[in-house]
Amino acid sequence: MAMIKFTKAVATGNDFVIVDNRGGGLKKLSGLARMMCDRNRAVGADGLLVVERSKECDFRMRIFNSDGSEAEMCGNGSRCAALYASSKGIAKNKMTIDTMAGALKAEVNGDVVKVMLTEPKDIRWNFCLMIHKCPYKLSFVNTGVPHVIHFVDDLDKINVMELGSHMRNHGEFAPAGTNADFVKIIDKRNIKVRTYERGVEDETLACGTGSVASALIASEAEKMNSPVTVETRSGEKLKVYFDKVGGNFKNVYLEGKAKLVFEGEMNNV
Repeated sequence: MAMIKFTKAVATGNDFVIVDNRGGGLKKLSGLARMMCDRNRAVGADGLLVVERSKECDFRMRIFNSDGSEAEMCGNGSRCAALYASSKGIAKNKMTIDTMAGALKAEVNGDVVKVMLTEPKDIRWNFCLMIHKCPYKLSFVNTGVPHVIHFVDDLDKINVMELGSHMRNHGEFAPAGTNADFVKIIDKRNIKVRTYERGVEDETLACGTGSVASALIASEAEKMNSPVTVETRSGEKLKVYFDKVGGNFKNVYLEGKAKLVFEGEMNNV
């Protein structure tokens, strides 16, 4: 029986299983993600990161959610992949990563990984969405994957699972759906965020692209300057750097700690 070598990694509470598929031997990756990410029967993770060869970049990263769906990109996943690639000699400490959303730049400095994300797009400000006949004031931005942002006064009182699921599956965002971020402004430099993640279909302890989306929308709404510090559900913090240029955002970076937790082998059944 074939064995799959893997590495478990975590960034700000977002956890991933990483496999090296530069040889192309692993097939049916969607099913592999569902199997390996199962927290009761296997390794357990929010997603599977697959490292492949790339002609243009140091390597290609594919991200499969725990439900088997493939995402365009993942902020914390890219930081874990960068740390993995650096530790395995796949890339140097400064590298480029090929993703479905475009090429990313990453830099590894010890356990701190900083990634330059693709340019945010499809920004929509202050629109109303009806859920259970109640209006919710939202904003939207695609930071590699789609995110809808809702500002709240008390994060602890928000039912992220229920409300996030309704936002994620709302017809306004069909057919791809969206991630949903609930944001509390702390001051001019700090925010707190809870995220319902598409593909995981649950609240996660952190979301990199969601932290970036929340920081960008908050920076405009509250006139905040770069960098913005984001406290995630795990209690760990991320920093989001950006430049505002004519109502748009450029040079967007996500920075925070990441670690490789353990390595192992699993039956490929």
